[in-house]
Amino acid sequence: MQFSESWLRQYVNPSLDSDALGHAMTMAGLEVEEQHSVAPAFTKIVVAQILSAEQHPDADRLRVCKVDVGTGQELQIVCGAPNARAGIKIPCALVGAELPPAEAGGKPFMIKVGKLRGVESQGMLCSGRELGLGDDHEGILELPEDAPVGQDIRKYLDLDDQIFVVKLTPNKADCLSLIGLAREVSAITGAPLHLPKPSLPLISIDEKYKANILSDDLCGRFSGRLIRGVNPQAKTPDWIVQRLSRAGQRSISALVDLSNYVMLELGQPSHVFDIDKLQGDIEVRWARPGESLELLNGQVVQPAAPNFAGNTLNVAVVADQSGPAALAGVMGGRHCAVSDSTTNIYVEAAFWLPSAIRGRARHFNFNSEAAHRFERGIDPLATVSALDYITALILEVCGGRAGPIDDQIFNLPECKPVSMRLARAEKVIGISLTNEIVADVFRRLGFEFKQEGDVFIVTPPSYRFDIEIEEDLIEEVARMYGFENIPDTPPVATLKMSAKAEAKRGIHLLRQRLALQGYQEAVNFGFTDLESEQRLTGAAEKDIIAVLNPIASQYGVMRSTLWGGLLANLKANLNRGAGRVRLFEAGRVFKRDANVQEEAGKVAGFHQAQKIGGLAYGCSVPEQWGSVTKAVDFFDVKGDLERVLDPLYFVTQAAQHPALHPGRSAQVLLKSPTGLLAVGWIGELHPGLQQAYELPQAPVLFELDLEPIRDLGLPIPQELSKFPAVQRDLALVVKQSVSAQSLLDAMMSAKQNFVQTIALFDEFKPKAGSGSMAEDEKSLAFRITLLNPNETLQDAQIDAVMTLLLGAVEKKCAARLR
Repeated sequence: MQFSESWLRQYVNPSLDSDALGHAMTMAGLEVEEQHSVAPAFTKIVVAQILSAEQHPDADRLRVCKVDVGTGQELQIVCGAPNARAGIKIPCALVGAELPPAEAGGKPFMIKVGKLRGVESQGMLCSGRELGLGDDHEGILELPEDAPVGQDIRKYLDLDDQIFVVKLTPNKADCLSLIGLAREVSAITGAPLHLPKPSLPLISIDEKYKANILSDDLCGRFSGRLIRGVNPQAKTPDWIVQRLSRAGQRSISALVDLSNYVMLELGQPSHVFDIDKLQGDIEVRWARPGESLELLNGQVVQPAAPNFAGNTLNVAVVADQSGPAALAGVMGGRHCAVSDSTTNIYVEAAFWLPSAIRGRARHFNFNSEAAHRFERGIDPLATVSALDYITALILEVCGGRAGPIDDQIFNLPECKPVSMRLARAEKVIGISLTNEIVADVFRRLGFEFKQEGDVFIVTPPSYRFDIEIEEDLIEEVARMYGFENIPDTPPVATLKMSAKAEAKRGIHLLRQRLALQGYQEAVNFGFTDLESEQRLTGAAEKDIIAVLNPIASQYGVMRSTLWGGLLANLKANLNRGAGRVRLFEAGRVFKRDANVQEEAGKVAGFHQAQKIGGLAYGCSVPEQWGSVTKAVDFFDVKGDLERVLDPLYFVTQAAQHPALHPGRSAQVLLKSPTGLLAVGWIGELHPGLQQAYELPQAPVLFELDLEPIRDLGLPIPQELSKFPAVQRDLALVVKQSVSAQSLLDAMMSAKQNFVQTIALFDEFKPKAGSGSMAEDEKSLAFRITLLNPNETLQDAQIDAVMTLLLGAVEKKCAARLR
């Protein structure tokens, strides 16, 4: 909410300077986000009058002006403005004047005596832009005819008036007007409130325009009036234009300006229809399928159709017999808007139920001042008084003949009493209060209340939609008491250091371990774009979770994998010259699941699993003289994960994933007491996606479920053996299609108590035509460690175990001893 201090002080004028007033408002919850003068600092600029303007002898676009600046001496000033002419009054910068810098952070511009094409110039005639009053620099700023020559322009235009920009919280809809702000300032400072008393308009015609309200669940009150014979080309009074400008609104036309002015002053939006462009009676109803409307901003909308995000929402319209004429409470239609040829108008001021307006402007991807107020709630009792006010202004500025008000009341909100306990307020705020302090606060706020002991029963005013529960009243007491008056009391509590869960690993430890492997953590949004989500998961569009109100087009759906954000991070790093990238992220992904029920921390129908994912790109190790440079591969990342997840044991099993290379991807299976548990994926990016992301090299990706890899179980202590361990090597020849894991699984299934570990330590593939092995065979060598904790192992025991292991691989994997 933006306004000028002089406008506010017309209704309430506390004995505080501008800075103190802004501080008092901020401390009461009305945060003054910005405060500055109407115009930046400048000196020696006065009101002047052009006495004559002659053509420059050597320049077609320059004029030599004789200017009266009120000193009794005429100045000669060369000016290039196209509107420089004799008789007008303008701002004139005298020699020695200091103008605001043309750009932020620049130096002030000094006015000196100079020559333009050989003609001396003793000052400068100023445009609005040169005074810091906007961007208009096509011509010099023309002042009213009664402007006093020689007066300082800052004083004449009141350029030291302060502009306040207040950042309101969504619940303070009552402060979206100058009257609402004045009420608050009066309550905060105790200064008397002087509300405007506009004169009632003269009713000169007995004619009403019929409005039919077809749905009382969207409109609680509808007030309208017919005005005939207006002059739409009338000039908006300068004082209204000035107040609109200082409130951040530009002047458009008299009828539009007056409507905007009343909205800013009273908080009641209104709309002006050209009645000659309407067909038949108007209706207030919900939009119907197939209807369309061109809005005042040029946007064509279909109120009952899905919006840009594919969402459908009931939208209220004001319609004539041909179709919608306006989006109710949001924006009017272009076909019935007032223009320079308008003579007969219909002015409406309605109370739209907030539930019927909320979200409708955002539904069509824009916002409006009216919707901003209606969706938060306006005073339902103020429609008639606001309509009288705007009518009086229209008759005064544009002329015309006004008819009586057609006021229809259907569904006004009930102001329900709210109770507040004094003891509860003291506990929440943390200070001692008395009945007198609380009663004074409610009186200053204009609340009706009664006391029953230490309980206050308050009936909120019609313009306060934010007073619904006891905590709302406690907030009002705290605001008016003054947040800065509440002492800072440190909390007192007994701190107890909780022991870490021994059987569960913390997420921070996993983050630390990944960082030790050279990975850097990324933090991405839980949203992604539809295209990336589909190509990474292969999911159908119906299974993807769309965001109802996305913050940007590239964040339109909820992610079901962490890879989309990590690949975008990788691409951004490569674009900035990075050659070796290691990234990981821990976060939630989102999938539809009808089995999920509503409970604390869960949303029915959606599974929000926690994952940890990452990628590796570039060289396997940082480039150095002592090692051969090679690209990172599947086994490098698998080794990283083995070190991160230690002491957990996992295996990988070849499988296909839509985002991974068909021949270089695997599912991660975690060993658990019940068997192997699938916990995630690891593999190279799919060649098609590598091309889509324009990556020179395919990164290796991984993604794991977080919960299973955090569960370590309790450690089991074992006594150290007094007897030595024995190692035996077993070299096996198998087909090249047989994996080392299948041999390990076969030996582990036949493992005896004496076998401690089995580890692969060598692989050999013969050259063509050499040795006793076929070309499609390979040799895998395993080292078996055996130990008997009770006695020294004998050769017979060792040979029996080795025979058993060899028999298992011969039977299950068709292996033979090399």
